[in-house]
Amino acid sequence: MQKEQDTFTVTYPKMEAIMTQEANATTNQLQSWWEGVVFNGKEFFQLRENGELVLKATTTLPERIITTLTPENAEATAKALIEKFSEVEAKVKELRAEWDASEEKLKLMGKLARTREYLLHSHALGDFNSLMVSLDDFETVVNKLVEENHAAKLALVQQAEAIVQNDQWKETTQALRDLADQWKHIGFVDKQRNDELWNRLEAARNTFFERKRQHQEGQEKEMLQNLDLKMELVEKAENNAASEEWKETTELFKQLMEQWKSIGRTLPEKNEELWNRFIAAKNAFYDRKKLHFESIQQEQEANYSIKLALIDKAEGMKESTDWTGTSQAYADLMEEWKNTGRVPAEKADELWNRLNAAKEHFFQAKRHHFEAFRVSLEDNLAQKMALLKRAESLKNSTHWRESTEELNELMTEWKKIGPVPREHSDRIWEEFIAARTYFFNRKDADRERRKSQAEKQLVSRTQQTKNFLVKLEEELEEELGKLEDFKDGLNNITTGPKEEELRQHLQKLIAQGEHKVKHKQEKIDEVKTQLNELETKAAHNAPKDDHHAKEEQKNNDEETA
Repeated sequence: MQKEQDTFTVTYPKMEAIMTQEANATTNQLQSWWEGVVFNGKEFFQLRENGELVLKATTTLPERIITTLTPENAEATAKALIEKFSEVEAKVKELRAEWDASEEKLKLMGKLARTREYLLHSHALGDFNSLMVSLDDFETVVNKLVEENHAAKLALVQQAEAIVQNDQWKETTQALRDLADQWKHIGFVDKQRNDELWNRLEAARNTFFERKRQHQEGQEKEMLQNLDLKMELVEKAENNAASEEWKETTELFKQLMEQWKSIGRTLPEKNEELWNRFIAAKNAFYDRKKLHFESIQQEQEANYSIKLALIDKAEGMKESTDWTGTSQAYADLMEEWKNTGRVPAEKADELWNRLNAAKEHFFQAKRHHFEAFRVSLEDNLAQKMALLKRAESLKNSTHWRESTEELNELMTEWKKIGPVPREHSDRIWEEFIAARTYFFNRKDADRERRKSQAEKQLVSRTQQTKNFLVKLEEELEEELGKLEDFKDGLNNITTGPKEEELRQHLQKLIAQGEHKVKHKQEKIDEVKTQLNELETKAAHNAPKDDHHAKEEQKNNDEETA
């Protein structure tokens, strides 16, 4: 890829000297002055007769007006815009550094798009064309990676479609689960093609599991189903053995143990193995939990010492006038502060107030300084317009997790950017928040839709079980009636030559009837147990109020505004 432009020397004539020449028009003064200005990339700019300084169109850049010059402001404005280009270059260098350091290039798609948008609106003088060529090289790599991801997902779909008719139920079930897990670890693919492949994968999975369900309707159905259920419990336990969500995971293990107790018998040779795995995962979590809480007090005291050192550093640089470097230093310091962890509660407010006072002192001085620079205000506007455009491009996304992370990154970056011209401030903020709100409302609606669908399926299954129970009870009543008739016939046999033959026949019928009644009663008990499990599950899935989470998100946005 093309390297960024090396440091270069800018020269331009003194405007006072040019204005002393005898000229008949302002246009001649500006043109004469412009011919003497030297900087890298000047060939891409044009000074029009009306004083408009224009970046000319190229294969990578559209034409746009950078500023309007007059004899009075030309030299100062040009100097500011040429110096501003070093900040523009820094954006691309920062992206290149992250690009070279990152092993997952697709995670930089959003930043790449924002940087390109920034270059398309940035007000500066320099070699924009070479910067855009670098971004084009990055996008070529990104597009190649997307195609590789598409090929990988297509291969998974073809594997799934090739095994749906397999009768090796256990192996194929695991294979399909493995394919689904592999799918999750494959990176970004554009929505249309991703949805097409996912629908094919789901269709293959549904075909196989429908065949498996029909196969299991024999005598071994219950044991195999119980085996699958216990395997799922073991997998959940093992997946959460390393969790550090202590409260939530403790409750989860309690629920898993209750579910294990409620599941019926399964294949003997597998039950002990699964139980040992389940208990090992459970014990591993609780051992880690014990060690964690024993170390919390010691850890908080260590965090207190670290944060005192951070406060000393913050107070030591609050008078700095290195605005860019010190702003980054404060950002790094705040990141380190957040990553350090909690301190004893009685000392937390004191530490935070000292840190915040030092930080606010510096940033207040920085705001006062930059309010005097129109070029900086325009640059801030360009950065926020890039964030806004990216937010609007994400608001219709269905990649919920990735888009949520990026929108939060956009909000974090928005907070770091300084003020913009007042006539644009409210409008771009409202549009930015509207894009975020639209996305999160869609995300909430999608979650509610999937939740509603699951609840409907549970209701349907519960009703089917109830109907089956009614049918079994009616069949039991019918068998009891027949048994009573046989017993009455046995007690009222008429004496005759076939008396003994009739007696034996009725005794045989009675024995068969009693066996049927016992079998029906056992089946009824089994179905009642299943119905109870379904109703318990329905109670656990009752809707929960997420009002608090929504209010918290709203308050965060209002605080930023």
